[in-house]
Amino acid sequence: MPQLVVISGCSGGGKSSLLAALQRRGFAVIQEPGRRIVAHQLAHGGRAVPWIDGEAFARCDIALSLADRKEALSLGEGPIFFDRGLIDAAAALQHLTGEPALDDLRLNHRYHRPVFMTPPWPEIYVTDSERRHTLTQAIEEYERLALVYPALGYEIVEIPRVDVAERAIFVLNALSS
Repeated sequence: MPQLVVISGCSGGGKSSLLAALQRRGFAVIQEPGRRIVAHQLAHGGRAVPWIDGEAFARCDIALSLADRKEALSLGEGPIFFDRGLIDAAAALQHLTGEPALDDLRLNHRYHRPVFMTPPWPEIYVTDSERRHTLTQAIEEYERLALVYPALGYEIVEIPRVDVAERAIFVLNALSS
């Protein structure tokens, strides 16, 4: 059974760069569902993006995260790293609608217990066509996730604000200990 390892945290905190470094080291990486959804919606004139229809976006994110998780289970042994995933998506839906989207995740669709979180890092935060929210909004999301993961029985391991290579070594060392 593979280790399904989530790297979550603050938007613009360096998750994608870290995951690219892990992928260059030969590890399987599942790209962030939200960014894939936004890119698809923008390319096709869709409305399921956070700044137009956050609820529709979160529902698409949950569906894609479930599909990603199912696919990852077929990839074999070893750690498989997720750039965000199902819990982040369900937390967003619950925040937006009040639906108990997280309740089922206490027992089902589990990931590896330690969840790695990138903290807010204002010095590297940038917006782009797919990330339009402010740093303040990104920090608010980070704070919600920092409460959600432990409430679901996960241990948060904060990734230090160091260069990408050092971050990759930190994650790999934490997994092997």
